Amino acid sequence: MESNLFKSYSDISKINVSRETCLEFETFIHMIEEKNREINLISRKIKEKSSIRRRHIIDSMQIIDFVDLNFNTTTDLGTGGGMPGIIVAIIMKKLHNKMKVNLYEKSFNKCVFLREVSKKLKLNTEIIQKDIFSIRNICTGTIMSRAFKPLPVILDLINNNFNKYKNIILFMGSTGKKVLRETMKEWDLDYIEKKSLTNDDSFLLNIKKIKKKNI
Repeated sequence: MESNLFKSYSDISKINVSRETCLEFETFIHMIEEKNREINLISRKIKEKSSIRRRHIIDSMQIIDFVDLNFNTTTDLGTGGGMPGIIVAIIMKKLHNKMKVNLYEKSFNKCVFLREVSKKLKLNTEIIQKDIFSIRNICTGTIMSRAFKPLPVILDLINNNFNKYKNIILFMGSTGKKVLRETMKEWDLDYIEKKSLTNDDSFLLNIKKIKKKNI
């Protein structure tokens, strides 16, 4: 059983997943399954543990190549059930990195769940139950977001509400190329793409600089 789990997580070449870290991911999956009976953390159509592992855990893990590890904090916008923020926090614990992961989420029930997970796994997180759009002058290292808001909305949010950040990591789905082309009519973006490990139609965006065009 454990050897199969290690094999499942072996796609992320940058991380040598230890037995303990592997089991923490599995604990998180179990907690998601239990809580998903009460509140909508992930699609209830996804019932197999292997599907949750690949579509949510491993999918979130792959951003570690882009996360700047030299800052005190990193920020997850609209984290929902904790992807990718909780995953990054588990990896930081494995790397013995003291960077705190700030998870913004409006839902009270989801925040309760995220605090339960953080306490059980002893993660260095701060769960912030606020509307991220109402907070100004935010400073952080990496900003990350998965299935939160459309790309133009996220760029406006960061442009208006963040004073300082290192980079922005976004998960782009099957329509991502079209969305990116349309967005770049209004924005100048310094970015690189990375093909998703879990979905042939998806990719990651690592954005270093953003600037709104004068149209």
